[in-house]
Amino acid sequence: MLLVKETILPKQGSPLIFLLAPIFAVFGATMAGVFILLPLLNITSGFRGDLLVIFYLLTIPSFSYIIGALASGNPLAAVGGSREMKLILSYEMTFLLLIAGIIMKCSQHFDLYSIIKTQQAGYPFIGSISGVLLFVVGIFCIQAKLALVPFDMPEAEAEITEGIFIEYSGAAYALIKLTKYIMFFILPAFLVALLMSGFRLEGIHIIWAILKVVAVVLILTLIRNTNPRVKIKQAISFFVVWMNLIAIIALVLIVFGY
Repeated sequence: MLLVKETILPKQGSPLIFLLAPIFAVFGATMAGVFILLPLLNITSGFRGDLLVIFYLLTIPSFSYIIGALASGNPLAAVGGSREMKLILSYEMTFLLLIAGIIMKCSQHFDLYSIIKTQQAGYPFIGSISGVLLFVVGIFCIQAKLALVPFDMPEAEAEITEGIFIEYSGAAYALIKLTKYIMFFILPAFLVALLMSGFRLEGIHIIWAILKVVAVVLILTLIRNTNPRVKIKQAISFFVVWMNLIAIIALVLIVFGY
């Protein structure tokens, strides 16, 4: 059924880039998922999951959405792309501070496998004051990365009618939805790996691993269902001022052993 759905190409813009953008989005989400899940599943062969590589892979879907929106030639898509770009510039620095805090807590280790093993050998990072602050920062960064309410300004159905995705249909739109579903799973799993000691796939720990991911998804869903959409200026101020401040406080606490 997916292949027979018609993909309508915009009259203005670049059809080739318009169609390639969802493919790049799926690629970025899939590769990030591989490098996150391999350490979580305790698979040590090959690449071990460098945090900086994962960080850059996780940005590919958002940039692909912007490129696709601008290639559509639709002014509403351009507005959505502009909002997405501003949102990226605001929350990515906060997300980078979160990763820096994790690296500091893990004695300067960059690979996700070592971070998970360090927590499993001791205690989850979320069990400290700095860990709780980093968890709060991580939750809101994920909320923005997934473009969930209150940070869904790039789509904003009531204002710009799907915004960056307004011209997408058929298989191309299905790839965008697939990317979002992949991100909705791997980002909570990534937060579990960073702060909640990852997965232990043995005995009762399997249920506990599932519950940790479900708990993060539940928090994201509660935030989405209990908050209105904010303005783009409010979102930028929220991350640049408040979330960055919380992240910096967490970094200071880490230096002092908290």
